[in-house]
Amino acid sequence: MRSPHSMRFGYGTNGFANHRLADALSVIADLGYEGVALTLDHDHLDPFAPDLARRTAEVASMVDRLGLAVVIETGARYLLDPWRKHAPTLLDDDPAKRLEFLRLAVQIGADLGAEAVSFWSGVALAGTPDPWDRLVRGCAAIVDVAAGAGVTLGFEPEPGMLVSDIADWRRLRADLGDPPGFGITLDIGHCRCLEPLPVPDCVTAVAEHLVNVQIDDMRRGVHEHLEFGTGEIDFPPVLRALTEAGYRGLVAVELPRHSHAAPSVAAESIEFLRKAQP
Repeated sequence: MRSPHSMRFGYGTNGFANHRLADALSVIADLGYEGVALTLDHDHLDPFAPDLARRTAEVASMVDRLGLAVVIETGARYLLDPWRKHAPTLLDDDPAKRLEFLRLAVQIGADLGAEAVSFWSGVALAGTPDPWDRLVRGCAAIVDVAAGAGVTLGFEPEPGMLVSDIADWRRLRADLGDPPGFGITLDIGHCRCLEPLPVPDCVTAVAEHLVNVQIDDMRRGVHEHLEFGTGEIDFPPVLRALTEAGYRGLVAVELPRHSHAAPSVAAESIEFLRKAQP
């Protein structure tokens, strides 16, 4: 029987890109995961396809039947522009498509009862005027939308992006006026990749604002999501830090380049994480 204090593990649908969404959700649930990090994408609840309300209701019914909690992820690569990965971002000259996408993500999150809607800054291209001001304006607009919908936001520091680490996230939150619904999405691998603190200390440092956790292995200085045990992270102290922080949200496996072997990778991942629990 599951301990009331054990981790709630989830799996990201970006690691099931070759599966229909219904099939991916079934496999994730059958493996014993308790949640799903749902990346809105072409084949996984495309927010721009017709009849969104009906399709969202169908997904809501599926996750309810399967007993899966949900977080919404917005990192689809070519959903908004077939030529430019992740474009446009909040830093573009015209961020309207990104803002529309994030508003739809909040709406979907509200309709699914998602625990958080996660997003990031994007990369500041050379010559971009006032990228930080652009980011703050865009985030402020989404904060207002999310507050109206009763949805929690998890902003993710991403290596190579304008907001790349926890210090950048703290600056952004302060510039937004410390809104109560603006938390942090913490990718455990990113902590090993570039944060100055040991990984468990990163968890402790943001515990008060932690609303979403992505988990994967990684090596110092290399932004590559690795299967557990193939990088440099010692996971039992990380999971212990999450428990001691009182974190009760999803801890979702983030392996977006492993769709070719999704069922076996997902099975091995949950077995690893269960054994790593303190």
